[in-house]
This record gives sequence, C-alpha cells and structure tokens, in this order.
Amino acid sequence: NILNITIINIYAPNSGSSMYVKQILLNFRNQIDHNTIILGDFNMTLSPLDRSSRQKLNKETIDLNNTINNLDLTDIYRIYHPTKSEYTFFSAAHGSFSKIDHILCHKANVSKYKKI
Repeated sequence: NILNITIINIYAPNSGSSMYVKQILLNFRNQIDHNTIILGDFNMTLSPLDRSSRQKLNKETIDLNNTINNLDLTDIYRIYHPTKSEYTFFSAAHGSFSKIDHILCHKANVSKYKKI
C-alpha cells in the first residue's frame, strides 16, 4: 500500500512572513489535500507556546492561523506536544528563543505521522 505524499517546503522572509505563508497556502489551496505536508522555516511563531517570552500573537499571525484552520491543516508538533516548548531559533538581539520551523498536515491524517 503506497501512500503518495505532496510536500510543500516554505522558507519565509524575515519580515512579512505571516502574509507570505498565508499567500502561499491560498495559492496552493486547490492542490492541498489529505496527503499534503507543508513544512519549513516560517520565520514566525504560530502559538504563544512557540516563544520563550509568551507574548501575544499579532493580528497577522491570528489571520494566518485562521487560514490554516480553514484549510483543515494543523501543526503536527503541537498536536503531539500540546504544552512542550522546544525552540528552533535564538534571537541574540531580543534574548529570546522561538520555534519558527513548522510542519503542517491535514487534520484527518495526523495519526499517520505519529511515528515520524
């Protein structure tokens, strides 16, 4: 039983990343299905848990999260580690850690990726 998976890799710019990622998701919305994985360096956090400072999410990030939800996508890491803080980036200028690398998949297929 072979599973065909489509992988979309996103490397977002340092500024305007939430709008950039949102536009890519909207551009590919007709190709995103149950067997699509979207991953990469989004250069932004999707949840306050993704930051050591726990600051609130800005309007653009909330809008991106709504787009992710409307496409029936979810953050695989956050599903299996709902409270764990593991960071992928350190900002020396701000003295803070954050998780800016993400892996999204369709909500219906989360269980397929548990071992990965």
